[in-house]
Amino acid sequence: MQSRSTNVQKGRIISRRLFMLAAAKILFLAGITSRLYNLQISDREKYEVLADKNRIREWKTPPQRGLITDFYNKILADNDRVFQVHLSLDEIQEFDKTLFRLRNIINLSNNEIRKIYKTKAKLKPWDTLVASDNLNWSQFSKLNLYLHELEGVKPVVSSSRYYPYGSSLVHVVGYVGEASIKDIERMDAIKENLVPGLKVGKSGIEYSNEKNLIGKYGIKRYEVNSSGKRISQLEHIKESKGTEIKLTVDLEVQKFAQNLLKGKAGSICAMDIYTGQIIAMASSPTYDPNKFTHGIGHKDWEEIRDNPLKPLVNKSIAGLYSPGSTLKPLVALAALEFGTIDPEKTIKCKGHKNPYELYGVKYHCWKKQGHGFMKLRNAIKQSCDIYFYEMARILGVDKLSIIAKRYGLGSNILKNVYFDEKKGVVPNTEWKKNALGKSWYLGETVINGIGQGYIQTTPLQLCLMTAQIANGGYKIKPHILFDKNISFENAKLEITNQLKNNSLLNNHILEDREFQLYEKLYNRPENIDFVKDAMFGSTNEQYGTSFKSRFDDLKYQFAGKTGTSQVKRITDEERELDLKQSQIEYKNRDHALYVAFAPYKEPRYSISVLVEHGGSGSKAAAPLASKLIKKIIDRHKLREQTRKANITLA
Repeated sequence: MQSRSTNVQKGRIISRRLFMLAAAKILFLAGITSRLYNLQISDREKYEVLADKNRIREWKTPPQRGLITDFYNKILADNDRVFQVHLSLDEIQEFDKTLFRLRNIINLSNNEIRKIYKTKAKLKPWDTLVASDNLNWSQFSKLNLYLHELEGVKPVVSSSRYYPYGSSLVHVVGYVGEASIKDIERMDAIKENLVPGLKVGKSGIEYSNEKNLIGKYGIKRYEVNSSGKRISQLEHIKESKGTEIKLTVDLEVQKFAQNLLKGKAGSICAMDIYTGQIIAMASSPTYDPNKFTHGIGHKDWEEIRDNPLKPLVNKSIAGLYSPGSTLKPLVALAALEFGTIDPEKTIKCKGHKNPYELYGVKYHCWKKQGHGFMKLRNAIKQSCDIYFYEMARILGVDKLSIIAKRYGLGSNILKNVYFDEKKGVVPNTEWKKNALGKSWYLGETVINGIGQGYIQTTPLQLCLMTAQIANGGYKIKPHILFDKNISFENAKLEITNQLKNNSLLNNHILEDREFQLYEKLYNRPENIDFVKDAMFGSTNEQYGTSFKSRFDDLKYQFAGKTGTSQVKRITDEERELDLKQSQIEYKNRDHALYVAFAPYKEPRYSISVLVEHGGSGSKAAAPLASKLIKKIIDRHKLREQTRKANITLA
C-alpha cells in the first residue's frame, strides 16, 4: 500500500511540474509573440525611423545670403563656394582619436587643434562643431576618400560671404561673422536658421538688413552603409537665398573717394541734393572685411584694433567734429532769416594786434594781418572770423540752434541702417543747462558762430546741410538703400508745388519744429540765394579761401566753403610763433574741412570732405573735393540713364 501511495504522490508532483513547465513555455511564447507584435506592428514606425537614422545621414546647409549691389547692379557683397568639415559630437565615441586622424588627413595646425578643443568646451554633447570652414579642394577630396574611417565627421559644401572690393566698401556694406548668443537672441530669423557654419551680419548694411539677407537653410540626406560611408544622395532641399539689397552708392565714385583718402584719416560724402541718394560715403583708414568671414586671426585683429587712426570707426556717420568755418554759411543764413543783420553792415577786421574783445576775453581772426573792412558776402568769401563773432553775438545761440537743426545738424540721418551713427550736438542755452547744469555765456555764443565750442557734427550731416542749401532750401531725406519711389522728378514736382502755394511762405517758418519731405526750410528765398552766391565767391573769386581749387570750365564749376576745426586751444605764445602745420605735432593739428555743391548753375550734388589733422581746409580738403566733383559730374550722364531705366522697369 505504501508503494502505491508513493507512486501516486510522485505522479502528482510530476504532473504539477509539467503543468508549471508548460505554463512557463506558454508565457514565454506569449512574451515573444507580444514583443514581436510590438516590434513589427504597434511600434513599427518608431523602429523604422531609428533604422533610417542608422541608414540615413542628414546635413543642414547654411542659407545663401542675399547679394548687395550698387546703383548700377555691380555686386558689392557676393557668395563664394567653400568646403567645410563638421564634427557631430554625439556620434563620436573617441574624440581625441578621431581628431588625430582628421589632423593627419587635412593637415590641421596646432593653433587650429587648440581652437577646436576650445570651441568644443563651450558646446553641448549633441552640438555640431565646425572644425574648419575653409578647406581647399585637395583637402576636401582627401577627406571624402577617408570618410569611412572617421566617425561623426561630415564634409560640407557651403557658401560664404565674399567682398570683391574689400576695404573700399567695408564702412558702407559691413561684414559678417559667426553667429553669437547675442545675435541669436536679437532676431528670430537667426535662431530659426541656426546651423553649423552660419554667418550673420556684424556691422553696416549686413547687420541692419539681416532679416532680409539671411535666407533659409537647406537639407541634404544621404544613405550610408554600416561604416558610415555615403552610398547615395536621397534628397536635397536647396537652401533659399536672401533678398537682394540695392544701394544708391556708385561703386566707381566710392572707390575714387576712398583712394583720395589713402594715407589719411577722414571722410568724404556725396549725395544727390534732390533725391537724397548717397553717392559715396568713404571713411579712412579702412580694413579688409574678408578677414572676418572665417574668423579673424589674433595678429590681424590687434593690428586693426590698436591702430590710432581708428579704422573700425565709420567717420562719416560716427565721427564727431567741430564744423569750423563750414558752419558760417548757415550762421549767415540764420542772421538773414531772423532779420538780425543787414548784409551791407560793415565790420573792420584788424588782425591779431586788435582782436575782437568781449568782457576782457580776446577772440582772434585766423588771418594775422586782418581782412580790413568786411560786408557779409565778403566775410563768407574770405571766412572772416571777426565778422562772424559779432554776427553770432547779435543773433544769439538759440536762434542759430533752430536753423542748424532745421538743416540737418544734430540729428540721426541713417540710424535705421547704421546702429553706430552719432547724433552730435547743436548747443543752446537749454541744452547746456540740462547737460552740464550751467548757464550759457555770451563768449560761448561768439565761438559757436565760427563752428567751434560745444557744437559737434558728423561729415554726413554737413553734406546734408549743404544739399539743402543748394536745392534752394528744401527738406530732403538722405538714404543709402535704393528706393524707386523717391525720384528726381517727384522732388522737383513737390518743390514746384511749394513755390506755387503762397500760403506756405510764412507759415511758422522760424519755429523749431519737424519738417516734412520737400517742405521749404527758408523764410525768404533771396536769403538762400545770397548764401549760395557767397559760397560761389569763396571758390571762384580772387581772395576766396578755396580759389586755388576752382574749375574754369562751367561744366565743373562749383561753390563751396572751407573750414578749419581747432583740436587744441592756441596760446598767445603759439600764436606769436605762427608755426606751420608741419611743425606742429600731428595730434595737435587742426582738422581740415570743406563743403561744396556742384555744378553751380544747376546744382545736383553736395560734397563734404574732412581730413583729420589736415591743417587747413583750403589746402587739405578743398583739392580732394575738386577731384571728386569732376569724377561725379563725368559720371552724371550714366547715372541719369540708369535712374530713368530703373523708373521704366518699376
